[in-house]
Amino acid sequence: MGRLEGKSVVITGAGSGIGRAASLLFTKEGAKLIAVDKTEGVKETAKLVADAGGAVEAVMADAGNEADVKAFIAKAVSKYGKLDAIWANAGVSGGLVPLADQTVEHWQEVLRVNLIGPFLAIKHSIPHMTKQGHGSIICTASVAGLKSGASGHPYGASKAGVISLVQITAYSLSGTGVRINAVCPGLIETGMTKPIFDNAKQRGTDHKIGQLNPLRRAGAPVEIAQMALFLASDDSSYVNGQAFPVDGGLSSSHPIVPPRM
Repeated sequence: MGRLEGKSVVITGAGSGIGRAASLLFTKEGAKLIAVDKTEGVKETAKLVADAGGAVEAVMADAGNEADVKAFIAKAVSKYGKLDAIWANAGVSGGLVPLADQTVEHWQEVLRVNLIGPFLAIKHSIPHMTKQGHGSIICTASVAGLKSGASGHPYGASKAGVISLVQITAYSLSGTGVRINAVCPGLIETGMTKPIFDNAKQRGTDHKIGQLNPLRRAGAPVEIAQMALFLASDDSSYVNGQAFPVDGGLSSSHPIVPPRM
């Protein structure tokens, strides 16, 4: 029997990268999945899951839009009869725009997807999970939300907000049986980070990718999915209100590349 056997799960940002890896892993472990993404990639994810024998339905939706979030959570409950876990994983990077050139609109969009999106997932999952007396909510934060030096300003601020949201919500859910935790990925090769990897390959410096962490390498999407699998499963039944770095050890110190003088 799989670790998520019979559990109804929603994963946002499932069209590629970490979300796709998690969709394949979770369903392999027995989850019945609603895979959500705003891109057509979610249909390819669903096909890969179905071809592997998994139970899945693809939904194209915006994880930062309240009507969309309410609808795909309701779909999970109506299709599978319950909601055992949701992973608010969808996110945008926001790029590396100089601080003086950043606009309010740019900040608002990054915060809408990265922070308001998880808030909406929490808000609309809670009624179903508290009624059941159990449930696991997982949010994707980032090592960029723990310390500076890993992202642009709005992205780092949004992910710090996710960590705080998770911690505060854990106490808001006291006595309900519902747990909430965050995963903080380090440098992972996904569509979001593709420019970093492509630029390094073009410069011939791809061997240096991940050099600041003790494992001296980048991570793979499935390595983040494995942590989320633990948090979604009953194996983590006493784990609550935490933010877990999965970063090769990067956040165990304060490694930086000193600016050139």
